[in-house]
Amino acid sequence: MKMNFYRFLLIVVSGVGILGCQKKYLPTDQDAFDLTATFSTLVYRPTLGRTTLFTDNFKDVNSSKPLNFRMLNIRSYDGLPAPELQKPFPTVVWAKKYTGLETSLAEIEAKRKVEDHPLFEIREHSGEFILWSSAKSTLLRPLPDSGYVFDVEVSNNGGRKIIEGLKLQPYREQDYEPNNADPITGNAINESVHPLSVSNVIGDSSGIALTANDIDITFHQTSFTGSSLTFKFLDENNRLIDPARLNLTNWPKLVHGFNMQKTGTYVKYDVGYPIPLVEIPTAYTNSAGAMAHLNFSYERLGFGGVRQVASFLFDFAIHAKGDWEIVIAFTRETPRFDND
Repeated sequence: MKMNFYRFLLIVVSGVGILGCQKKYLPTDQDAFDLTATFSTLVYRPTLGRTTLFTDNFKDVNSSKPLNFRMLNIRSYDGLPAPELQKPFPTVVWAKKYTGLETSLAEIEAKRKVEDHPLFEIREHSGEFILWSSAKSTLLRPLPDSGYVFDVEVSNNGGRKIIEGLKLQPYREQDYEPNNADPITGNAINESVHPLSVSNVIGDSSGIALTANDIDITFHQTSFTGSSLTFKFLDENNRLIDPARLNLTNWPKLVHGFNMQKTGTYVKYDVGYPIPLVEIPTAYTNSAGAMAHLNFSYERLGFGGVRQVASFLFDFAIHAKGDWEIVIAFTRETPRFDND
């Protein structure tokens, strides 16, 4: 009986030893790394002065995640080092989510903070590139300069590769949109732009419908230090029109602004910049969220007492902080606001 017990024990110990040897030679788990993984975009052309995030730009194919990304050998197009791209600069970032429902400028500013970031960087695990709004043409080389070249190392526990020769060729700043500026030189022959659409706006003298080309819209930055937006309207003789004439315009909700001042010559708001603050759809933007959306409208009684509603729409963005004015001028003919 005793002998049988020792035999049993010997069998068990031997079995454990065999299993241990087998486990030693089993293959270990290892991340997959597909050497065909690469960037779908090799040339990046953001506009300076605004934060631009390039998403969905890396195709990992069958590689295991997380992947690790690192920029290497950042240089100018002629091969010289480009430390300006990696030098940290103060940059405004969102610490809390912007929703478009904020009720004061203080509430908006409390959601933002200043951090030091390189002007151009790569997100460590997504491969997304970001050019921060602190990148200006006084710091970087905009087109027509050939810009910058850099490489990216991508890796995981299963392997690594270096993708060479990616390019950054930024456009110089465009403080507002829409505009007629040349994207390379920044010069514009005509600074006036026009509404998206015009409906039932008729000339006071002729009674003929006005078109978008009869309404000039210009942007004016009156200060670099403030944070406001003012709307003014001019008739055919460059005289100021009382904004109250646009009697169906929802002035309190026209833009995401605060402390509205409505006078006989202008409407002014305290606002946060850029406009829109974030590229998401809100009550103040177009459907894509990329531009602020304005709807100016008014009503009058036409012949026979028929109610007529007139309107003109305009989408815009402003990327530079300051005190700005948007001036809307009826160049061909002043609209008919009075009843017939």
